[in-house]
Amino acid sequence: MRLLLDTQIALWALTGSARLGALAQGLIEDPANTIYVSSASVWEIAIKHALGRGDMPVSGEHAAELFAQAGYRELPVTWRHAAMVDDLPSIHGDLFDRLLIAQALAEPLRLLSRDAIVASYGAMVMPV
Repeated sequence: MRLLLDTQIALWALTGSARLGALAQGLIEDPANTIYVSSASVWEIAIKHALGRGDMPVSGEHAAELFAQAGYRELPVTWRHAAMVDDLPSIHGDLFDRLLIAQALAEPLRLLSRDAIVASYGAMVMPV
């Protein structure tokens, strides 16, 4: 299965956080699955880290290095991804989450998320 990690899931996986949960951890560690992290997630981490937010324990640059070391694949943001945001229902206001949803639809990928609002976008979101 091809899985896209939302930003929080990706961070929890990197830091070994108990918040990740057994289901998400099992999916991420399963060698049959291909794990992707969006460049939008690294951008979100960089912005929030630069603002001094305590929930961003690493810089964007360091996160990108750690994602690569973990064997995750980078998912660049394309024009097509950005344009697909137009077609999404206005359920969620978070711009980064909306872009991840569009990417999951476009590729297609299953988006792992703990956010109940994100999960309401449909079957391509796997609530964990």
